[in-house]
Amino acid sequence: MKIENLCMSFGTQVIFNNVSFQINNNDKVGIIGVNGAGKSTLFNILLGNLTPDSGNITLDTKINLGYLPQVIMEDASSEDETVFDYLLEGRPIKKLKEELTNFYDIIANTHNEHELKKYYKKINRINELLEYYDEYNAESILLKIISGMQIDDSLLDLKLKNISGGQKSKVAFAKLLYSNPEIMLLDEPTNHLDLDTKDYIINYLKNYHGIILVISHDVELLNAVTKKTLYVDKIKHNVEIYNGNYEKYMKIKSERDLAKQRLYEKQQREEEKLKGIIAKYIRGNEKKANIAKDRIKKLEKLETQKIELEKKNKYTKFNMKINRPSYSIPIKCNNLTFGYNEENLLYEDLNFDLTRGEKLLVVGENGIGKTTLLRLIMGYLTPIEGSIEITDKTDIAYYAQEHEILDNSKTILENFANFGLADYEIRRMLGSFLFSGDDIFKKVEVLSPGERSRVALAKISLTGANTLLLDEPTNHLDPMTQLIISDTFKNYEGTMLVVSHNLDFVDNLNINRMLLLPSGRITYYDRDIVMHYEMLEEENK
Repeated sequence: MKIENLCMSFGTQVIFNNVSFQINNNDKVGIIGVNGAGKSTLFNILLGNLTPDSGNITLDTKINLGYLPQVIMEDASSEDETVFDYLLEGRPIKKLKEELTNFYDIIANTHNEHELKKYYKKINRINELLEYYDEYNAESILLKIISGMQIDDSLLDLKLKNISGGQKSKVAFAKLLYSNPEIMLLDEPTNHLDLDTKDYIINYLKNYHGIILVISHDVELLNAVTKKTLYVDKIKHNVEIYNGNYEKYMKIKSERDLAKQRLYEKQQREEEKLKGIIAKYIRGNEKKANIAKDRIKKLEKLETQKIELEKKNKYTKFNMKINRPSYSIPIKCNNLTFGYNEENLLYEDLNFDLTRGEKLLVVGENGIGKTTLLRLIMGYLTPIEGSIEITDKTDIAYYAQEHEILDNSKTILENFANFGLADYEIRRMLGSFLFSGDDIFKKVEVLSPGERSRVALAKISLTGANTLLLDEPTNHLDPMTQLIISDTFKNYEGTMLVVSHNLDFVDNLNINRMLLLPSGRITYYDRDIVMHYEMLEEENK
């Protein structure tokens, strides 16, 4: 894969300016950079979803390229498709065998030698593909992936449209692995994975024979899997490749920055010295004037070689203030029973309450109903039995995984129309979330998932809500922004119900208690329980 002189802009916003780099066979490359730098845009260019303004992309058209996006979109054509049928589509073996049978039927009735050669060539190509997809061992390979990804057998017969967002992500990843692409493009692949599945993925990718390009803020994944690091610079609009994983990249970059800082300081001292001599001798006698002229030449030369320090990336800054305190029990769940059908209940007779000011973490494996619980509280779903009491002084703001609180068809600015603020007030607020100038006129649908996350955070920051429902709020955000929002939520004076797989984020929140699903057991916060909740749930059934 070779990229030469790539240029890409959206209107007046430059994303890439004359970018060139090369990826070699079996390279495993971590792609890093702040949100909005152009990481996902690069993938969309490689996939052919976006056409660059200029530049060349050299990629073998016969290459089997697989892509895992950050957000798994619903496919309208697969309304009644089961999870297992969806997984089987990863290798088009059935379709290829049907084509093979069809060509054999055709050649049995073809006597033209030229036509026969053409069909034999197509047959050979299909046989090559069947061999590549290992048709005789394919089902066994798929079952191993299903087991490794911890996709429960009961899930396989469910319709794809009826499983949770986290389950969809896991199933889509399993399908990608099964498809055995020669190049894998992974965009935040561990966002929705539990710890055991993540361990399986890391081991799988480490032993994968092919090119991997992975966009991730997951330092553990990057250090374990990648051998090269491609840094996308949002300020300079270019990229730079470093040999080594994320840890090695940070070390090399730190050493380079330190050396550059020292050289910059040396040049500053030299510049001040030359300017001082020039000022002293420029109006003196001929000898002194000549000294001044010599120093002017040296100063001009220094200016051409002057080091420029990198501008520091800006990060989100915001506060979460409440307009009024809630009652002592803002939310209470009474004998809650829910399932998408009565034969497969997610939980039964679930009871818990939130006390004012506490932070409660919801713990459970993918598909167990964590997001569903938040949606029940919001009234988006109706319980089969039981009730959820929300007192009249409970003001709720909901941060959803899929950013449902945003209107994708509207611009960023239009999404804040109902807050009763003047445009300049909205602009000032959005500036703290790194949206400035014409950025605010972009439609939400064209934003990267990280940018949409910042818009959603901006919306809930304006609500003044005294109760927050947070569903994986750190997904799609770079490590520094994750740290900033964890500090913000740690100091939040209201009540929080949190769903998160991000242990560092959770550790920093000062969580009070945990709700274990599906058992409904309440326990004090324990990091070990969070890490091993699947095993503990088995013990508590």
